[in-house]
Amino acid sequence: MQNNTTKKQPLYVIILLILAAEAVFILPFVLQRIFRTTFLESFSITDTELGSCFAAYGIVALVSYLFGGPLADKFKPHVLMSFALMLTALGGFYLATYPNLYNLHILYAFWGFTTIFLFWAAMIKATRIWGGSNKQGIAFGFLDGGRGLVAALFGSVGVIIFSLFITTDIEITTIAERRLAFKEVISYSSIAVMGIAVITYFFLRFSETESTTSENPSKLLTLENFKLVMQYRAVWLLMVIILCAYYGYKMTDLFSKYAEDVLGYNKIEAAKVGTYLLYLRPAIGVVIGLLADRTKASLWIIIGFLLMTATSVIFYLGIINDSTTLLFILSIGTMALGVYSTRVLYFATLEEAKIPLAVTGTAVGFISVVGYTPDIFAGLVMGYFLDANKGAVGLQHTFGVMALIALVGLIAAILFYTFTTKKERKIRSLNNMI
Repeated sequence: MQNNTTKKQPLYVIILLILAAEAVFILPFVLQRIFRTTFLESFSITDTELGSCFAAYGIVALVSYLFGGPLADKFKPHVLMSFALMLTALGGFYLATYPNLYNLHILYAFWGFTTIFLFWAAMIKATRIWGGSNKQGIAFGFLDGGRGLVAALFGSVGVIIFSLFITTDIEITTIAERRLAFKEVISYSSIAVMGIAVITYFFLRFSETESTTSENPSKLLTLENFKLVMQYRAVWLLMVIILCAYYGYKMTDLFSKYAEDVLGYNKIEAAKVGTYLLYLRPAIGVVIGLLADRTKASLWIIIGFLLMTATSVIFYLGIINDSTTLLFILSIGTMALGVYSTRVLYFATLEEAKIPLAVTGTAVGFISVVGYTPDIFAGLVMGYFLDANKGAVGLQHTFGVMALIALVGLIAAILFYTFTTKKERKIRSLNNMI
């Protein structure tokens, strides 16, 4: 196994991984993050109803994480990932028909299957293989940072397409006109995702066959692998860390809404806020990844949670308004730094926790069952507060919840850091004795 994890992999592989890893989530998540209010208007739904769509996604994803993890230990990543992208793109073409709320729930449940069961663990395992034994920080840093760049580019193109199909001033357009323009954004995004599916299938190949991938997929679930994964204390802490970090990432959906509802931006300006924020991810991903490889990934996760907690409190206190634009920019930038730092590194800690590569898929699936439950409840929680208290007050309440969750993540990250540090010292002591 060691040879498999240390042999240098081609640079183009991580580039394709980055492209595929974000493309699969453009339709379910990125478009509504950038065009939040336009999405709600176009489908005639509320924040709570959108949250219920995410809950449908999350429920299917919950099961998919458990079974998709072992699947990734049996099949080649490029096969699973390309098939997932193709199915997700087909769902995008259906989204462009503006289905009713009931069918929108079914679509998001379908995406829970395509993006998670077929894609997620395969993508994480492929990234870990590319990073080898000593470059996990930079591998996952490239992955998440690059994903941010891809999302930003999709967002920028989406804003341009949306603007091109708005023939009058955005403030005087009707909902029907905005629906037509947004339909074009969805359609072009779906075509792009389908193209990336084809590229992934033919070109996402490693320089050697992954020796940890079985050619016999007859047994997708092995109790022995789950028992092995559950023995690692770090696995249980990672569940909490990822849950809290992912909830923070879901909160970034609200920045464009905050800009529109509190600072008075128009819809295009608000969409640009969400897009510009995504351009921070590449720089943060690469820098944090490099720092993590020189220190410890868990140390930077601690710092990330500290930043998330502090900025959440600032938003909760309600001191950011249309007269404090600079504070708004600094605050969302700082929170983005915290959110993206934790997001970049939480799977890079698999190597720090000494979890075997051969059970990476199983470990990722098991951890994700709890870690990604915000897919189920985050949208509902945010939607409840936003619909119960319109405008600034509702947004303050959502950031108050965020502050509490970030604090829990901070505690879990400190425990993880302490545990892995003690374990490393013990291993070094034993090696010195030998």
